[in-house]
Amino acid sequence: MSFVKMRDLRVAFDGTQVLHGIDLDVAKGEAVGLVGESGCGKSVTWLAALGLLPGKARVTGSVTLEGQELCGASRAALERVRGGRIAMIFQDPSSSLNPVVRVGRQITEALRIHRALEGDTARNEAIRLMDMVGIPDARGRFNTYPHEFSGGQCQRLMIAMALAGEPDLLIADEPTTALDATIQAQILDLLGTVRDETGMAMVFISHDLGAVSHICERICVMYAGRIVEEGPVQLLFDDPHHPYTRGLFDAIPRLDGGRGRLVPIHGTVPDPKNLPQGCTFSPRCPRATGFCRDNLPLLNPQPDGRQLSCIHPVPVYGQRPQVLDCRGSAAA
Repeated sequence: MSFVKMRDLRVAFDGTQVLHGIDLDVAKGEAVGLVGESGCGKSVTWLAALGLLPGKARVTGSVTLEGQELCGASRAALERVRGGRIAMIFQDPSSSLNPVVRVGRQITEALRIHRALEGDTARNEAIRLMDMVGIPDARGRFNTYPHEFSGGQCQRLMIAMALAGEPDLLIADEPTTALDATIQAQILDLLGTVRDETGMAMVFISHDLGAVSHICERICVMYAGRIVEEGPVQLLFDDPHHPYTRGLFDAIPRLDGGRGRLVPIHGTVPDPKNLPQGCTFSPRCPRATGFCRDNLPLLNPQPDGRQLSCIHPVPVYGQRPQVLDCRGSAAA
């Protein structure tokens, strides 16, 4: 049974659609990776789910948490969910930690709000969390300020704050982007360890396929506000079918081959105000045909267990997938 269930989630800013009907399930204890280039809608998907988008955003569709509807829920209802049942780690810890408040106080505040802990009980729990995420001399550094920590340690503090509410689901929004390779590996190992110890589910948002493979069981590939391919990590790594997914893998440096040129994906993610009328990837796709440019493929289940949104996948299937023509009608 799905713990979180999204159905036809759509987001528009000032009349411009940026998410186009996201369907996504997350099971209890599962780790799901959400990947794609910047601007594909990865972060917007979960900010919309938690009601964290600005007021000008128009959000429609359904996001349920064990049957509780979050889309359109009251502020009070969302505040009971955010930080408690669902916590989020943001990309840049330096902008998320208050620079003029000691880190211990910031963690104990989260404990007070989400678990009603006070005084020495809250202090001891905050120190335990700091120690759990690998902060050296946690007790001695309880009363220090964020600027006295390295970038990697600040990210660890953000993880400690996220864990303070004992969430059922942790959303990690590119938590390793600003860190060097060694610290990235440490943070990934930490997230994996925490998940093993707590049993919480995780959504890992990243453009780094290597990081996603390290920590997730399932990958959802997003492009221009849509999921274009979804399936188990090993399946997509061994045999990506969508040309965009294949392009992402081809652009990764390899350690097991010769010194060859990387194969880039030509072009850029389209402007949401000026999307192609058919497949949104068709202007950049080496396999696109006139049919692709006129018809929008739907996300269809495949025989091997993945879901795919492509008219001419790699390799080509014998059966053409269901598509929508440029008028939104089913194409033959």
